[in-house]
Amino acid sequence: MSKISNPVIYEIDYSYEAVESLEGGILQEEGSNAKYLLDYPTVYIVHDEKKNREFSVYIGETSDIRQRTKQHLIEDPKKREDWESLANSDDSKMYIIGHDYFNKSLTLDIENKLMMYMSSIDSVQSVYNRRTNQQKEYYTVDKLDEIFSKIWRKLRNKNKTLFPVEKIIKDSALFKASPFHKLSDEQIQAKDKVILKIMEALTRNQSGELILVAGEAGSGKTVLMSSLFYELKQLAQEESENIVLQEANSYLLVNHEQQLKVYQQIANKLGITSKKVPNLVSKPTTFINNHTPEEKADVVIVDEAHLLWTQGKQSYRGKNQLYDLMERAKVVVAVFDINQVLTTEQYWEEEELLTLEHEANLKGNFIRLENQMRINASQSTINWIRSMIDDRKINPILKDIKGYDLKIFNHPEELYQAIRKKAKDENSGISRIIATFDWEYVDKRKPEKDDYWRVKIGNWSLPWNLQLPQMKEQKRKNRNLSWAEQEQTIDEVGSTFTIQGFDLNYAGVIIGPSVKYRNGEIVFDRSFSQNKKATRQRTLKNGKKEQFSDMLLKNELNVLLTRGVNGLYIYAVDEELQKALLNAAKG
Repeated sequence: MSKISNPVIYEIDYSYEAVESLEGGILQEEGSNAKYLLDYPTVYIVHDEKKNREFSVYIGETSDIRQRTKQHLIEDPKKREDWESLANSDDSKMYIIGHDYFNKSLTLDIENKLMMYMSSIDSVQSVYNRRTNQQKEYYTVDKLDEIFSKIWRKLRNKNKTLFPVEKIIKDSALFKASPFHKLSDEQIQAKDKVILKIMEALTRNQSGELILVAGEAGSGKTVLMSSLFYELKQLAQEESENIVLQEANSYLLVNHEQQLKVYQQIANKLGITSKKVPNLVSKPTTFINNHTPEEKADVVIVDEAHLLWTQGKQSYRGKNQLYDLMERAKVVVAVFDINQVLTTEQYWEEEELLTLEHEANLKGNFIRLENQMRINASQSTINWIRSMIDDRKINPILKDIKGYDLKIFNHPEELYQAIRKKAKDENSGISRIIATFDWEYVDKRKPEKDDYWRVKIGNWSLPWNLQLPQMKEQKRKNRNLSWAEQEQTIDEVGSTFTIQGFDLNYAGVIIGPSVKYRNGEIVFDRSFSQNKKATRQRTLKNGKKEQFSDMLLKNELNVLLTRGVNGLYIYAVDEELQKALLNAAKG
């Protein structure tokens, strides 16, 4: 039995009249627990519900709830429109949260975690308190998660729309990319170093400064960049001695439709973007077309920079997007993983990439994240996955001491049913099937003899991603959700183009016929791949045309096999590869 007590939560109308009688009401209703609200530090949530069941929310913490609330009601509306809206609404209410464990550090962490949760909820349209304040070590830090869950459950009893179950929030792409995640020591050191380098570059009025952040899939790069972008925006809004960052403008770019959608939602909810300042979060081509080298941005952050184009394509008429961004910004922070380059239009010639890394290294601008944060597995399982990808070897599968679920299936239907079962299990979270791009799919036209583009193995098949039709209401519900978050996608097969940058709790991976097993090692057969962007030739700078399908198809496998947080289920089409995997599963 837990010895930690339940929180005290007191609800009032958010009005001056209610605050005037706050102390008497708390003493009457809470009795001996009143001291946790009146004399201890507290966390509070002010919320206003609109007619369409959408909410505006402010989250804060204070050592004096009476004085702080009066300040919000009387002084803050004179300076800020958000507080004016909350103060003038007839429907706004406030929850005051107290606990016998609360101290300054713990309330700051609870406040931060509430911001992370509430900015990830679909019905919450805006979160007004936007500071980051993750605390490090303190006396009661080990009690944080348990106390927070008790608070959340009690809040949920009061309003199920505003406070959904924790699992739904934690499964959302918004939550996973939130800038309010508590960073690891490695991430904190990386962020501090990047901010210091940005300050140095802007102070010296440098131009085209490149800071490279490297790390394998799952090393926490996206959360780091989200946190960095958010902190730069906060520093720009603060009145501080750091005039360089206070005056800096920063942009966040990503060349991935699904990830862009997530970043844009986060920026909108936190008030970073508005009608006055659109396109602070956009695709690289949009930024390049809207900026000139003569009017440079201060800071450009590029997540998934390995997806930048290194040749002209469609609306982009340049030769290399990274170089074009460096021409248009004083500082470019680029997150790069060479093992996630997937197409010839993203390919970097080795000498050119090494030169970029070398120059960044000489300036102290090269940062590598080493820790694996996505896969919740023991090192033996991580080594097995990396050996299959990097060494093309299939080693015996050892029992995972952390309980990571690595299984090989005899048939795609068995894998499909296992993933469906996990998806229905409320404790398992989002689970989906994904596959190598070895079955035809053309997004701009329908197939001639079938209802959808499909992944077909014998008599078994499922539609490719984004194929199943949706009713109007379903489309509205899904408009802000990534592919894996949409309910109907449990009956589709995802590809690298919808799953890259995201994670799944359980990933069911179908390895198609382009990946084979011959003479004791994995080989790639481009003749079986439908990914023309990976199998076509690339013209090099010397005019020579070459194939890079081995590297690009290996990277495709890398992206797919590193999606599963708690489990990885595999079926291989190639008979020899499937046999080798089944033998490996015997240990």
